[in-house]
Amino acid sequence: MFAARRCVLPSTRLPVRQVHGSVVSYYRERKQTKRHEVEDLEFDIDFIPEFEEDDATAAAHLMIQQQKQILHYLRLIERDAPRLKAIRKPFVPPPDSVPLVVRSISYSGEEHPATKKRVVVVAISQLSLDSPQAIHKLKLLAGPRWSDKPPRDSGIGVEEDKRIGAHGYIKLSCEDFPEPAMNLKWGSDILDNLLKEANDPTDSFADLPHDQRHLDARARKHRKGEHVRGRPGHRPTIKDFPQQWLPPLPDQQTASRSDVQRPVL
Repeated sequence: MFAARRCVLPSTRLPVRQVHGSVVSYYRERKQTKRHEVEDLEFDIDFIPEFEEDDATAAAHLMIQQQKQILHYLRLIERDAPRLKAIRKPFVPPPDSVPLVVRSISYSGEEHPATKKRVVVVAISQLSLDSPQAIHKLKLLAGPRWSDKPPRDSGIGVEEDKRIGAHGYIKLSCEDFPEPAMNLKWGSDILDNLLKEANDPTDSFADLPHDQRHLDARARKHRKGEHVRGRPGHRPTIKDFPQQWLPPLPDQQTASRSDVQRPVL
């Protein structure tokens, strides 16, 4: 038995005669047509109901969601705190035999170019240097990688700095290689080479002063008060030239100056 009906398409608004082979297909088509009409009315701006002050605003819903999230983590802490307390261990600071401080960056498993970078910070007083001349030579070889204060991101506190920061710190960083272990190995090899050259007694570079202009440039860049005139970061003048670099006066000039006498009137 065939059933026929007339319907109007929402796009063309023209009457179309449809023929169905059964009553089941007729009611299925009718149900789908009504569903599409209801969906069109839901997104129609003319049929939006007026706000009757019976619900919270969007900002209030965001606040409620944040409170629910905080409550969820508080419940996790309350439930897992006894088990975490049972396996906790006291913090033991590293001994002096492990002077290296290695800093890494993690984004909780997310891939990022900065995760492969490794930074090595070490205090010169904790390195195996043979003499004060070796310490001076190591500072010269380190160049701008030496600083008198610990880097801000090294994790070295004030009390630890008072104990090990007598000769400053060396900071080495590398992110050229694809793996973090390779970057850390590069920093370790560079530090070993610096120690080897510093302990070499062939040339101690004792006649060269330690250049600290990179600290002055850093102070001027930060502009936190150390760059003004009269502070360590002021612009050098002729008065700042090292006196030990000046050549000695010739003996003849010294003798002539000593023999000059003022006439007696």
